[in-house]
Amino acid sequence: MEVRTRFAPSPTGYLHIGGLRTALYAWLFARKNKGSFILRIEDTDRERLVDDACRVIYDTMREAGLYYDEGPDVGGDYGPYIQSERKDLYKKYAEELVEKGAAYYCFCTKERLEQLHDAVKDGNVAKYDKHCLKLSPEEIKEKLDAGVPYVIRQNIPETGETTYEDAVFGTITVPNCDMDDNVLLKSDGYPTYNLANVVDDHLMGITHVIRGVEYLSSTPKYNLLYDALGWQKPEYIHLPPVMKDKHQKLSKRNGDASYEDFIKKGYIKDAIINYIALLGWSPAGTQEIFSLEELTEAFSLEGLSKSPAIFDNEKLTWMNAEYLRNMSLEQFEELARPYMAQAIDTDRFDTMLISRLIQPRTEVLTEIPGKIAFLQKMPEYSSDLYFHKKMKTSAETAPPMLKAAREALSGLDDFTEEGVHDLLIGLAEKLEVKNGQLMWPVRVALSGEPVTPGGAVEIAVLLGKEETLKRLDDAIAALE
Repeated sequence: MEVRTRFAPSPTGYLHIGGLRTALYAWLFARKNKGSFILRIEDTDRERLVDDACRVIYDTMREAGLYYDEGPDVGGDYGPYIQSERKDLYKKYAEELVEKGAAYYCFCTKERLEQLHDAVKDGNVAKYDKHCLKLSPEEIKEKLDAGVPYVIRQNIPETGETTYEDAVFGTITVPNCDMDDNVLLKSDGYPTYNLANVVDDHLMGITHVIRGVEYLSSTPKYNLLYDALGWQKPEYIHLPPVMKDKHQKLSKRNGDASYEDFIKKGYIKDAIINYIALLGWSPAGTQEIFSLEELTEAFSLEGLSKSPAIFDNEKLTWMNAEYLRNMSLEQFEELARPYMAQAIDTDRFDTMLISRLIQPRTEVLTEIPGKIAFLQKMPEYSSDLYFHKKMKTSAETAPPMLKAAREALSGLDDFTEEGVHDLLIGLAEKLEVKNGQLMWPVRVALSGEPVTPGGAVEIAVLLGKEETLKRLDDAIAALE
């Protein structure tokens, strides 16, 4: 039997991290077992639809490398893959469930349902009272013929219990009396998730359902539908929640970051995917940095945890920095160049030299503009920056160092890293001072920053001879 998994998001906003993790695990499981991964859009909640949300889902999946074998925009043998395009299917199966006694027509008005809800006291959960189950066939026909609005509700047994096995949480048993006769088909003809997920998973041949733990206790309802229709149930893998802290779940309703948000914050795709793979799954061994191919090889259901995973921004940032530092200089420069362009004229500066300087010092790409902005425009700075306790430098000791450096550099033709380095080291020896006593004030004069990527030599080379001499002149004048 071919393994077939699916990711079935609702187009109600961006793709949040918990949803992307579900997609990743379903993708990994399918790929590990040489199976198929399907994307299905569950858009039956018409009131919560968000314009362009489907495009965000498609783009995010592709950018993250989670290519699907079947889906709305790639086709397949089991389409359509958008639920609103499958509307007639659900009505057919809802009516079949009515015929089998597993569901029934409900004509209750909104007012009656509200009264039923308001009558519940003492903290009990409001449940439908099966009022319309008692209607005779004649009464039902009369209402249908008269066009009275209706829904179709699931007919949950009032006694007994329903049990199933989950790959993560083991045996799950729910007393039937704890479950409500939820709506399967709404009055507008659209199905609820309770019906649609069962029909679609069966018709699309889904063998393994991977989804969030919030569906753990409601899965028995779905299994009753499988049994009533005589269908084979899939294997279930329910995932623990991703939490922002010990008490709150990550949630797009609370404005928590999405995949797109993290990309905009300067995190790279590989680091994000790697990190969320470890939110609820533990690989064998101590390895933490995985390529998507390595994740596919290492992934197993046995490594899934029952415990909630807390999203740790610091750990993600550390992992992102590891990815940036381990890529080639050319790869880093390609990623970094657009961020450099936010702060400097990239045609004017040596972006490969800048990349070599900032690559070991960059955790997220959005840090780059702030690190190099001084190259384009000299910031205002205090003369206090010249103070360095270890080097024994200050605003008072800086002028003679800057003047000597300015004079020496003005006569240098080989304005390269090697040339500037050898000249300044030789100058420090000539002045009988430590290298830092010369280099520190020069770096401050050229950058106006307490921390820079690279030292006085690299900054001078990046600025070029003319700008270097100008900044030294300005610094000397300011100090005097």
